[in-house]
Amino acid sequence: MVSRTVALSDDTKRLTLRLLDDLFGGQGGAAVGARLWDGTLWPDERARRATLVFKHPGALRAMLLPGTELGLAEAFLYDDFDVEGEMESVFALADGLAERTQGWRRKLSIGQELLKLPRREAPRTGRGPAKASGKIHTLERDRRSVTYHYDVSNDFFGLWLDRRMVYSCAYFHAETEELDAAQEHKLDLICRKLRLKAGQRLLDIGCGWGALVIHAARHYGVDATGITLSRPQAELANERIAAEGLQERCRVKVLDYREVEEGQGFDALASIGMFEHVGSALLPPYFEKALRLLKPGGVFLNHGIASRATDKPVKGPTFTDLYVFPDGELVPIHVTLRAAEEAGFEVRDVESLREHYALTLRHWVRRLEAGHDQALGHVDEPTYRVWRLFMAGSAYGFATGRLNVYQSLLSKPGPGGRSGLPLTRRDWILPSGRA
Repeated sequence: MVSRTVALSDDTKRLTLRLLDDLFGGQGGAAVGARLWDGTLWPDERARRATLVFKHPGALRAMLLPGTELGLAEAFLYDDFDVEGEMESVFALADGLAERTQGWRRKLSIGQELLKLPRREAPRTGRGPAKASGKIHTLERDRRSVTYHYDVSNDFFGLWLDRRMVYSCAYFHAETEELDAAQEHKLDLICRKLRLKAGQRLLDIGCGWGALVIHAARHYGVDATGITLSRPQAELANERIAAEGLQERCRVKVLDYREVEEGQGFDALASIGMFEHVGSALLPPYFEKALRLLKPGGVFLNHGIASRATDKPVKGPTFTDLYVFPDGELVPIHVTLRAAEEAGFEVRDVESLREHYALTLRHWVRRLEAGHDQALGHVDEPTYRVWRLFMAGSAYGFATGRLNVYQSLLSKPGPGGRSGLPLTRRDWILPSGRA
């Protein structure tokens, strides 16, 4: 019996190594290797930027047999395999796999080989995928989707974000700059683009832990209101506002943008990293609401991730859909700008921060990985892996141009079409607006 078990184990190892040669041979090169459950290294023993660690003999089957990005991601989340080293470099290997498995005959042949590997029966425990129900982008469903992502743990996010807990793309003056400085640059860039002045009213839609409203109230003297659907975010944001002594002109409310009263109007709006939650079908009412909230001559900075116009829609739920941002939608920038114009906005400026987001995400991944043991005091291992996988994959997406992030400055024309804006961007480069 023992000899038969050993023979089966040897056969499994030989098949796994043969499949690795077939599917990845030559493309991993110096970047990515693998270590099998018994310590065998593939393709050789040279050190590499990343190593795929197969936790059991059926790991490759669990990873590839589903034939989807989601199946591969879930194999990682639930520990069929792990990644040691630079997680981002693994995504180029996945691209090569897609190219080498084109065509149904090729897929069928590989599937038949994968079925020869043992199947591991193990419960998948942990946070699990989001369970969406009801009509998409209703107020209630959006609350559930947003809280699924953001209500994990303030302490978890605090481990790897900057000290202000800014959960969006930073703005680097140099690639070597520290994250805290780059996030302060980003907050200040937003305020300069909005040309904030003391006494003005600012609304931050999707304000997170309140970094922008605190920065704008402290340095530009505005009356700033932030809104979020996450109660833990709002509670921590208001604690920070109180600690800064800014309660008289700064506050964060648990509120959907559709619920904001349109009363006296705001001089400026910002939406930083919230736009992806709106949904393509709701872009017209989103911009129409923003226009009504602004005074004539007011400005709106809309900052959001965009897909490419040339990308084909993905069939079926993705890892991001189920485990990261339920109901999140990315649209090309031209779709966003058209919806803004049709609502009545004038497009004044559009800036891509694509490379900045790749740098930001790499900082986050390094900090998250360094705080792995501490993170497990706040979340379970699968949840930790969700963020590690999502952020490393996003860094790869921004670095390769598959993803982009744009800041669009929109204005609400005043009487006679007057914008009230300067002729140049000189004041963005040489700021003088701080209170």
